[in-house]
Amino acid sequence: MLVRRAEILAATPAVGPGPGTPRADLVDVRLAGGTVVEIGPPGRRLDRRPGEEEFDAAGGALLPGLHDHHLHLMSLAASMASVFLGPPAVADAREFARRLGEAAGAARRSPRGGWVRGIGYHPATAGDLDRWALDALTGDVPTRVQHRGGALWVLNSAALREVGLSPHAGVGVGVGVGVGEGIERTAAGTPTGRLWRLDSWLAARVPRVAVDLGALGRAALAAGVTGFTDATPERRPSDRAALAEAVVAGVLPQRLTLMRSSAETELPVRPGTCGPDGAWAPGGAPERLRSGWESRLTAGPLKIMLDDTDLPDPDRLAERVRAAHRSGVPVAVHCVTRVQLVVTLAAIEAARPSAGGAPATATGLSSLVPGRPADRIEHGAVIPPELATLIRAAGLTVVTQPNFVAERGDAYLAEVDPDDIPWLYPCRSLLAAGIAVAAGTDAPFGHPDPWRAVRAAVHRRTPAGTLLGAAERVDGRSALDLFLGHPESPARPRRICLGMTADLCLLRVPLDEALANPQAADVAATFIDGTLAYAAS
Repeated sequence: MLVRRAEILAATPAVGPGPGTPRADLVDVRLAGGTVVEIGPPGRRLDRRPGEEEFDAAGGALLPGLHDHHLHLMSLAASMASVFLGPPAVADAREFARRLGEAAGAARRSPRGGWVRGIGYHPATAGDLDRWALDALTGDVPTRVQHRGGALWVLNSAALREVGLSPHAGVGVGVGVGVGEGIERTAAGTPTGRLWRLDSWLAARVPRVAVDLGALGRAALAAGVTGFTDATPERRPSDRAALAEAVVAGVLPQRLTLMRSSAETELPVRPGTCGPDGAWAPGGAPERLRSGWESRLTAGPLKIMLDDTDLPDPDRLAERVRAAHRSGVPVAVHCVTRVQLVVTLAAIEAARPSAGGAPATATGLSSLVPGRPADRIEHGAVIPPELATLIRAAGLTVVTQPNFVAERGDAYLAEVDPDDIPWLYPCRSLLAAGIAVAAGTDAPFGHPDPWRAVRAAVHRRTPAGTLLGAAERVDGRSALDLFLGHPESPARPRRICLGMTADLCLLRVPLDEALANPQAADVAATFIDGTLAYAAS
């Protein structure tokens, strides 16, 4: 493939005014064997080889493909077959009731019956939900509604019976050890329908939602996304297998990194290094997951979930971190509150090797690779300056979601502790402090379009237009770089250079013009392994 007349995001001063700067003169770029093999002199055409395809960039910017560093693919795919029940699309109780009622009516008319699956709910729409509130809206149709934060499902009485929980007082059928704590009950022992952090337990008891990973992949290609890091905790083996099959078969064309569950820390990792141009040099052959899964599907860090209502002792959490590090596996810790971040930082500090030498790991390297922050803070929803200082000292990477400011900012202003408001999803202050920062969308809990997140990082406007965290705004280039990192080094943005993997995003317009109003509509083409995977009509 020969891409002609492209503005490229330069890798080194040798091909542009400076690192990370678009090249002023248009160039031709040759893709072959899955890599960038030639970058033509500015303003001069490369000769076309026999049988070589051509694509005219017409002056548009050619970028590395975007990578979403934190999302949940199976949940995102399932959301496409669900009823969205949250703001801004659903702003009041009347619209909430209308959507649920229509979905229940459709289920009753279906010859196969079925469940109603609602997502994105927030109490600002119609108050706190329980099974009795849902019973009034959907009656005998089994219904489950997920809070937009992802930790809570609310089931109506019909749904409780379907999953083996009696709506009356008592433990119910099929409740295992450790599960009862997640089932909210009244003082009399009656289930309220509210289930906390029971996704895996619930998934084994409800009908599987038909998912179309191909449609998800195609939509992402249209936004220039060539890679995902799935951050789902304690992923079901069946979901892992479905994702693997989709990648190997090409149904999901993007490269995929799967964060590990606590049962998967033994899977090996071979850390690599990033050169000054941001190109990734692997430390060995890409690791394959088990059962013949291809190298396009790689194992990522260990995902650790935290809840304020059940925070682990820092020493116990430190042992989990140490155990992962002994296997050569970094950790990615879910931190959406100040207290979660405090506990995490204390545990990571306690897990560090003592001065005088780091212990060997399964890869022969220390658990912390100099110059490559391996351990991650996921979300970093509240990071005041004193904790940012500790993050910097620990060499951690923060994977944030600037899109939540644009999607949930008004609710944050109404609900979040005023002391935390200035430090919500910070970005500029972290970068200024020398902290490694990358971004993900957290889809489906956030919108899956990374260009919306880029725009949010620049403007930081709530849905109502209120400026939230003006000091945390970044320029467009910095915002885009949050999605250009390699999955194993998310804060080191890639640049166009010889030998890089030809996973690329071509825009219709020059980069500065695109960043004036970042939007997926400006994506003209997406290349995977040097092959045209998407072209806008």
